[in-house]
Amino acid sequence: MTAIEELLQHAADGGRIDAEEALLLYTDAPFHALGEAGDAVRRRRYPDGIVTYIIDRNINYTNVCVTACKFCAFYRAPKHAEGWSHSMEEILRRCGEAVELGATQVMLQGGHHPDYGVGYYEELFSSVKAAYPQLVIHSIGPSEILHMARVSGVDIEEALRRIHAAGLDSIAGAGAEMLPDRPRTAIAPLKESGRRWLDVMEAAHRLGIESTATMMMGTGETNAERIEHIRMIRDVQDRTGGFRSFIPWTYQPENNHLKGRTQCTSLEYLRFVAVARLFFDNVNHLQSSWLTTGKDVGQLSLHMGVDDLGSIMLEENVISSAGARHRSKLTELVWMIRSAGRIPAQRNTVYERIAVHWTPDDDPTDERVVSHFSSIALPLIEAR
Repeated sequence: MTAIEELLQHAADGGRIDAEEALLLYTDAPFHALGEAGDAVRRRRYPDGIVTYIIDRNINYTNVCVTACKFCAFYRAPKHAEGWSHSMEEILRRCGEAVELGATQVMLQGGHHPDYGVGYYEELFSSVKAAYPQLVIHSIGPSEILHMARVSGVDIEEALRRIHAAGLDSIAGAGAEMLPDRPRTAIAPLKESGRRWLDVMEAAHRLGIESTATMMMGTGETNAERIEHIRMIRDVQDRTGGFRSFIPWTYQPENNHLKGRTQCTSLEYLRFVAVARLFFDNVNHLQSSWLTTGKDVGQLSLHMGVDDLGSIMLEENVISSAGARHRSKLTELVWMIRSAGRIPAQRNTVYERIAVHWTPDDDPTDERVVSHFSSIALPLIEAR
């Protein structure tokens, strides 16, 4: 065996690899061997061949933001003519639509509005919980938590306790982008450091609030910085165990202040997915991003170690503002899983399986459950 073959076998068998070894595999391992090793980890963890998905809605409560990230095409500065904030009535209406379409989770996301402190989020989460107690609130991210604490003049732990008590169930991996200092400063100079982002996650985990972790690829970061990003996450996971899954996605280059097109190819993405599955021996689930890479790459990722395809995205406004145009129906998402030789299953936020579609006869048929890249109303869906 060559050194790379031995390393792939070691990782595929569940052995821990370090960042230097992960970088070597990412840059030098043969593509098919790398994918097979990543998929071997998936098969060992999930020998029943099930790949999961979730039905949820990403509801943006405001596009007003003071952080001005260069890669973001969604935000508007305070007092901008195109800035807006939804009323609580409108947010609850969208939650109701999501429930009607079978959603079990909402992701409430927005900009760093200069007036929104902890009290705003307490009202937001408690109102959603009161109206729709069946919905899991998997929402916001460390950046919003730091912002609301600063606006309210409280520490991070107090902000976390208050919003958790108000109804926040778990924290999304939003705002991670790139955690190492150099690429993070280049794309989001006003945002907190990657270390600070992880500090908030670690504090949340200590309080019993779990989360996901993400990564945005393709803004000019080096291969070594991509590996450093997952090393930083794994170190926190060793201490807390609070990350449920890891979700890499690709930068979308339109309508923002970063120059040039995405620098992450489909091959780079798929290689990274496999390396992430080998590297994260302490994170249970790996989700790919068909929304940013396309359904074909999303399906291929199921052969590289991925066990979850995420959401159908009943509503998405942020990534689509930067050029993402990939859409799907629930029936298509299930077909992607089944035609890859896997068994589809709907899950909830904590990855419990709600419905396993053992045979094609079990597959969902509701044609209303589709992706939308703008604010939608249920009557519009039913009219199609």
